This record gives sequence, C-alpha cells and structure tokens, in this order.
Amino acid sequence: MGGLLKRKTTSSSSLFLLPLFLAFFFLIFLERSVVVVSGLDYSKHRQVNSLRLKRIQKHLDKINKPAVMTIESPDGDIIDCVHKRKQPALDHPLLKNHKIQTKTKGEEVKRDYNTTSSNSEERTVLSSRGAWQMWHQNRTRCPKGTVPIRRSTVHDVLRAKSLYDFGRKQRRMPLARRTDAPDVVSGNGHEHAIAYTGTSQEVYGARATINVWDPSIQVVNEFSLSQIWILSGSFDGSDLNSIEAGWQVSPELYGDSRPRLFTYWTSDSYQATGCYNLLCSGFVQTNSKIAIGAAISPVSLISGNQYDITILIWKDPKLGNWWMGFGDNTLVGYWPSQLFTHLADHATMVEWGGEVVNSRANGAHTSTQMGSGHFAEDGFGKASYFRNLEVVDSDNSLSTVGEISTLAENTNCYNIKSSYNNEWGTHFYFGGPGNNPRCP
Repeated sequence: MGGLLKRKTTSSSSLFLLPLFLAFFFLIFLERSVVVVSGLDYSKHRQVNSLRLKRIQKHLDKINKPAVMTIESPDGDIIDCVHKRKQPALDHPLLKNHKIQTKTKGEEVKRDYNTTSSNSEERTVLSSRGAWQMWHQNRTRCPKGTVPIRRSTVHDVLRAKSLYDFGRKQRRMPLARRTDAPDVVSGNGHEHAIAYTGTSQEVYGARATINVWDPSIQVVNEFSLSQIWILSGSFDGSDLNSIEAGWQVSPELYGDSRPRLFTYWTSDSYQATGCYNLLCSGFVQTNSKIAIGAAISPVSLISGNQYDITILIWKDPKLGNWWMGFGDNTLVGYWPSQLFTHLADHATMVEWGGEVVNSRANGAHTSTQMGSGHFAEDGFGKASYFRNLEVVDSDNSLSTVGEISTLAENTNCYNIKSSYNNEWGTHFYFGGPGNNPRCP
C-alpha cells in the first residue's frame, strides 16, 4: 500500500544477541575507561562483574535521591535539588521521626568582637551570596524547600578501594605523644600541620577563616585538605567522636583536582560510622544554595589575589545539635546530637590545619602539596593560612583562642608557624611541597 514506510525485518536471534552485546560492551567500558585530570590516571583496570555493578547501583539508588530539579555544573558535576524531607540524613535509624530543625536569631552563637579584615584589596572573602561554587556560574538555584546534593556515579564508587570504603576516611592511628597532644597518625600515611587547643576545657564549637588553594596531588588515592576538627572521646580507643569541615582536593572521591567544600563525621574512630558530605545518612542539610562536595572557585594565586572561606561549627544550647555555618551568618545544616556519644555533651579539643596522605607510591615521600605547596615562613600571598581562630564557650559565645599548640610530624615536608595580631587575631601559616631534598 502506497505511503507506508518499509521496515527492515530483524531475526529473533539478532534481537536476543543485541542486549548481551550491549551488556558486554558496558562492562568493558567500565573496566577500561580512563579519565585523566591534571596528569593523574583514574583508571582502575580491574574486572567489574555484573553482581558488583548491581551492588554499586543499589547503593547509588539509596544515596541519590529523586530530584525536583537537576542542575549541570560547568565542571561536570550534576547537582540534584532534593526535597529536604527526602535527603539521605533521614534514612538514619536514629532519625526516622526526626523533625528538621530551623534556627531563629536568638539561638545563634554570639560574637564578642568584629573580626572583619580591612585588607580588602589583597584578600577576598568567598561569600554565600556570590558565585563561589562552580555550579553557581549558570545562575540557576535550587527551589525553596529543597537542598542541593552532588550526584554520585558508578565511576565515583569504582575509584574507591571498595564499596564499603566509598566516602569514608581511613581510621586515624595515633602517634606516640604527650597525653594532651591531638589525634595524629603515623601508621596509615596521613601527615598533618595543625594547631590545637588543650584537652582540659569544655568546648562547644569553633570558627576560623581558611585560605583556599588547589594543591597538586601526586597519585589518585592521596588527598590534601584544610579543615576544622571538633573532637571528644579517646584518641587511642574506638570511641573517638569527630565533626569536621573545610575544603579538600581528593581525586579518588571526586574524580578531579579541584578544591571542594566538605564535611565529615564519626562516632567510633572512623570505623563503621560517618562519612564525607551526604554520602551516608547523618548530616541534615537546611541550605538550598550551598552544595557540600561542590567545587570552590576562584582560588588563591601565588603572589596574586587571596581567597578564603569562613567556617563555624557550634552546638545549639537548646536542642544540642551541632550546626555548621558558612561566612558571616549563613547556616548550612547540622549534625543531630543523636549521632554521637561524647559529642552529645561537649567537645574537649579543637584542631585547625592541614592533612595529606603520603602513600609513598614510588618508595619516596609523596610530592602531594599541603595548602599552597609553600612552607609557612613564606607568609602572605605564598603560604596558606588560618586566621581569626575562635572557640565557643559554655555561654554560647565566640572568643579568640588565647593559646594554641602546633604540631607537624615532619617539618622538612610540611610545617606550621603561629602568631597573633589585632586584625587576624590568633592565626597561623602552614603547608609545604612534600617531597624535596630535605624530605626524601
């Protein structure tokens, strides 16, 4: 009959073989696919069988919640706008009937002085109002009542050591030290340059302004970060509670070498509880404009413009939840007190500073940089800094940190130098290049 299109017939055997061929091709693609960013080889070259893929996809279906709207970031990230009642946090068994907390001005932490810097031509504060995360650049925002969540992919999971390890830190093995020294590691290749408070006081939060850089990473399973730790519990046991926030470069976790805003928590010394960002249930996000795990832009340049972010973590005296603030007064979300044992009451130590992984992949110390890659003595415009270090006391008031101790395991690789002035209060420079003639 005229006007009808002719269709080429396909045998039943061909129809049967086509899905098998596509499945085989997909497995080979996942097994052999290579992503190269900043000279790093992200391929795993390991067999990915269908059972493993099913397990990975089941996990991704659990943490990637249905989106009201999806935003594609210029850096390739997919940001899902998820209804706040559908976010991963509320899957936690202790939060099944949790009512999401809202804050009023009367509940916010009190400041006893102004810490705004007047050096505005040399330093720029990355504010929640500006386009300081890369997904902001297309000027699209998540609707009210939703929270932005970076979507995880199969490749994100495949870069991890295992599905269980995806989104988790390795357990921190304590270094032999004085009883009042912080929890630092020697056994699993982590190195630090940090400032810390003593263990004799009760602490209810901390605040600092952190210089943002994009340190180079030598191998995919290493990272470099700058963060605040809120700690309580036994450093040598299995009950350490930790709340953490800052920025990090982690090719294994994110698939690139960009600095990203991150959070972390654990209530059992990094064993079975907690995770980065929103990669497990726990942290409750309330902000619709800030995506945890999203890339920060712009970043500081050597002898050029300096960019920094301000992070505040404090315990709400009324309900006991630990809130995270960004900038001057922007609330990001909170860790419910039910997640913790020791931190359900108060913290006993605060740490500020940098951490890297030194895997000694080639038998030598890693060349992964901490901070800017410059040592502390190089100062402003070259070395990375933390400024205006403050703690929250039992009256829910911020006050400058009077005395701090500093620690770096190997000062030939990374170091730290603290100081005080009226503008930056208690502050320090830190960092280093890693491998060099004095750090073989």
